[in-house]
Amino acid sequence: METVLAGTAKGLIVYTTTTNGLQLEAIHFTGFAVNMVYVDERAGRWWAGVAHKHWGQKLHYSDDQGVSWPETEVPAFSGAELPNGNQAKLRQIWCMQRGGHDQANVLWLGTDPGGLFRSNDGGQTFSLVKSLWNHPSRKSEMQWFGAGSNYPFIHSIVVDPEDSQHIYVAVSCAGVFESVDDGESWHPRNQGLVAAYLPNPHVEVGHDPHHLVMAKSNPRVLWQQNHCGVFYSDDGGGRWQDVSVVDGIPHYGFALVVDEKDAGKAWVIPVESDEQRVAPSLQLNVYETDDFGKSWHTQSKGLPQESVFDIVLRQAFAKKEELMVFGTTNGNLYYSYQKEIYWNQVAAHLTKVNTLLIV
Repeated sequence: METVLAGTAKGLIVYTTTTNGLQLEAIHFTGFAVNMVYVDERAGRWWAGVAHKHWGQKLHYSDDQGVSWPETEVPAFSGAELPNGNQAKLRQIWCMQRGGHDQANVLWLGTDPGGLFRSNDGGQTFSLVKSLWNHPSRKSEMQWFGAGSNYPFIHSIVVDPEDSQHIYVAVSCAGVFESVDDGESWHPRNQGLVAAYLPNPHVEVGHDPHHLVMAKSNPRVLWQQNHCGVFYSDDGGGRWQDVSVVDGIPHYGFALVVDEKDAGKAWVIPVESDEQRVAPSLQLNVYETDDFGKSWHTQSKGLPQESVFDIVLRQAFAKKEELMVFGTTNGNLYYSYQKEIYWNQVAAHLTKVNTLLIV
């Protein structure tokens, strides 16, 4: 039995799988925005990043699957300055990732503004990774800048399962950065990407990856849904290849998942454009490739095909074996639970779905 955790603008909603689909189990943090959900499978601990209008960001964890939610310390920038000289302040907790299997108590946290934080005590305290915060490229507003936010933010953290010293982060906007020494130093990995919104679209830093995923079956294969297309790399980010379709679908979007057993198989849910954030042609479609993007086809049976204004955010699409789930900005939740993909609607009256996770 799988558990689906849906972080929405009004709470954390928990579903479990049954023979009849997904069943509502619980709602936590009712009325508050849940922007980050993570499960550290090493201990079975659930994590939630919660936004309060009056008290700001809060970080909670649960060791009993939501029965109780103790609060822990949120990351603090502790005197770190933004390029304009202003004091950096935590605006949002975006993502969390565990350390390698030989780092039992290490957790990584990505935030807005674009801070990467590390915990060595299982999440009781976090410290800013200054090697990335002070990276020379950050000093230029043409290299690190906001996209949909006033400041750049870190939304994806990937740790190599074969080497815990090897880490990637994705920054909107700046690009993909890699560390091979446990975060002591960082190097941009954006060759082959296109930043069409800049005077020089082939800059080293200044790209806008919307979501970054490492293939579980091959750590050398990385995928990203980018502002300027869908890209993959088969050499660990050394070179990215544009696998967008010429007619633009799939092209722009946020959501991306990769098959656990086949590194060349992936799914995206396109958006019309940056300017028109609706489903392309007002039709909600999921696109699939099984040949590293050489070809794409729709897997959209069961989805509405007219007057669709929904889009799917970067962390609101999840896959575990045959179960696939995504939620939309208009509060619609869909799942498919068989080899032949067919989408069933779970809910139609949720609020905006920010993030999804299958346990």
